[in-house]
Amino acid sequence: MSNALTLVDLVSLAGGASDAFIVRSLESAGYAGLRVRHGYVFQRLLVAPLSITALARDLGVTQQAMSKTIAELSALGYIEASPDAADARRRSISLSHHGRDAVRAARDIRARLERRIADAVGDDRLRGARETVEVLLAEVGLADRVAGREVPIPGPAD
Repeated sequence: MSNALTLVDLVSLAGGASDAFIVRSLESAGYAGLRVRHGYVFQRLLVAPLSITALARDLGVTQQAMSKTIAELSALGYIEASPDAADARRRSISLSHHGRDAVRAARDIRARLERRIADAVGDDRLRGARETVEVLLAEVGLADRVAGREVPIPGPAD
C-alpha cells in the first residue's frame, strides 16, 4: 500500500492552503477581516446588488446567517446597503468602493500566484493541471456551477 497522496487529496489540501494564502495576503495589503466565505458574497454582488434574502437563497444559507455576514462586511466597510428601488422596505446590498478594491486585490494575488506556478512548471503543464481539475469539478457535479459563479457556501463535511 502506497503512502502517496492522491490527486484528490492534493487538490483538497491545495484549495485550503490557497484560500489561507489569499486571505493572509489581503490582510497584509490592508484588507482586514476578510474570510473565505465572504468571497462567495462578493461574487454575487459583482453581478448586481441583492437583498439579504436573495443572497441567503443563492448561497444556501439561512437569512439569519446572511444577516450576520452582511453586518460583518458592512462594519468592515466592504459593502453598502441602500433602499431597494422596487420596495423601500427592503435593503439592497452592494459592494462599496473598498469592497471592489478588495476584489481587484484578490484577483491580483491569484494572478501573481498562478504566474509563479507557471514559471515553475511551464505553461503547458499548468494548462494540463487546469484541465485535470476541471474534470474533477465535473465529476463532483460542480463544473457548471463554477463556470456560472454559482457555487454555494460550503457547509460542514458530512
